[in-house]
Amino acid sequence: MLNLKQTHLWRTQCYIGGHWCEAATQHTIDVDNPATGEVLGQVPKLDEGEVEAAIDAAHSAFSTWSRVTASERSAILYRWYELMLENEDDLAQIMTAEQGKPLSESKGEIRYAASYLKWFAEEAVRVYGDIIPAADEQQKILVQKQAVGVCAFITPWNFPVAMLARKAAAAIAVGCTVVSKPASATPFSALAFAYLAQEAGVPGGVFNLVTGSASEIGKVFSDSRKVKKISFTGSTRVGQKLMSQSAEQLHKLSFELGGNAPCIVFDDANLEQAVDGIMAAKFRNGGQTCICINRLYVQRAVYSQVIQLLKQKITQLQVGGGDGDNVDVGPLINHDAVEKFQQHLRDALDKGAELVVGSDQTEGNFVQPTLLQNASQEMLFCHEESFAPLLGVVPFDTEEQALIWANDTPYGLASYFYSNNVQRVMRVMDGIEAGMVGANATALSNPAAPFGGVKHSGFGREGSKYGLEDYVNIKYILLGGQA
Repeated sequence: MLNLKQTHLWRTQCYIGGHWCEAATQHTIDVDNPATGEVLGQVPKLDEGEVEAAIDAAHSAFSTWSRVTASERSAILYRWYELMLENEDDLAQIMTAEQGKPLSESKGEIRYAASYLKWFAEEAVRVYGDIIPAADEQQKILVQKQAVGVCAFITPWNFPVAMLARKAAAAIAVGCTVVSKPASATPFSALAFAYLAQEAGVPGGVFNLVTGSASEIGKVFSDSRKVKKISFTGSTRVGQKLMSQSAEQLHKLSFELGGNAPCIVFDDANLEQAVDGIMAAKFRNGGQTCICINRLYVQRAVYSQVIQLLKQKITQLQVGGGDGDNVDVGPLINHDAVEKFQQHLRDALDKGAELVVGSDQTEGNFVQPTLLQNASQEMLFCHEESFAPLLGVVPFDTEEQALIWANDTPYGLASYFYSNNVQRVMRVMDGIEAGMVGANATALSNPAAPFGGVKHSGFGREGSKYGLEDYVNIKYILLGGQA
């Protein structure tokens, strides 16, 4: 059992209309610890009617919440932010237990999630409209931004609080109400987040959290006429299904879907800086991030140097349970993730890659951070997300070749490159097909910056001032008789 300072943060019920509730059927879903296999607890498996009740609660709350002043909404969001930081240690402990990431990373995610509450608390009072000069002197053209209404969220297991906070903070800031479905693998972090919403003074019905079958709940969201916006973070395949299901209701949509992030290291790069950035972007959360480097392209003149620098650093990584001391890489989320790691590794070795560090041997959900040299564009990891601590390094000769390979994917979420040539930086920055580009940097996530992709990585943006735009409708008003 977890040793929490505030035991009330451990919630095993859903949160609907300001009340904590079980499933009427008493059906539940087991949640385990990916490091040990231990069952941590159960959460309700709601049926369709109960999810509809949560939507009804959000719909009823919207008429009141949307009229609350921006400054009042801001104050509540800011209090939520403060509570997140006050309970950082407990929240991190819950996250590590159900998700597996090292405790230091869990604490970092809690602070990162809280930063979105703070950011959108500040942005809530800056949702401005316009007065546009009219062609007729007796008229005025007014433009208002109004909250879209009930927003339905489906969030992933790899960042169970940050992805929820990034969506919910923006929606609530502009006056929307929320029904959210967390991943079944990691619901307890989200339920603790909901508890703190209640403590912060978020009115009943404004933020609701439901657990159960993802496909069933997604269908209820898609079919509902009361839901006006759906935001989903997850696979492209599921995003396509949700989009198709939502066509009849014409929901406003924003999707952050699959990624296949390339990183290019040119021969004029600062290699120490590049390798430090690669390590941070590749091995955080055990490689289980949507923007982690999935394939590394290194110019041939510096190829062997980069391999040696990576080898030195990767061999120092410590693998273990996320609650252990000095652990850098925790377990993968489940056995399916382990099998995918093994599939990608064996495919690369079969096609001629050479193992520098690591192994295909596993223990439970634990795998070794693995480095491959002399990899090629034909290998599976260059075309699918590995979502594991597997790094294959492909040599290249020319800038043109590197860009062709980097863009040879249906995905376009994040891309990275390293170069100290200003002209090259500008060319590559413009030439890479991605919603986010790190030039001599890999720490992309920031509440002030717009997060999102292009192509099969989705559409819409989260965070920044642009993140509010997905939660408002623009209303044009022509005001006549002004002479």
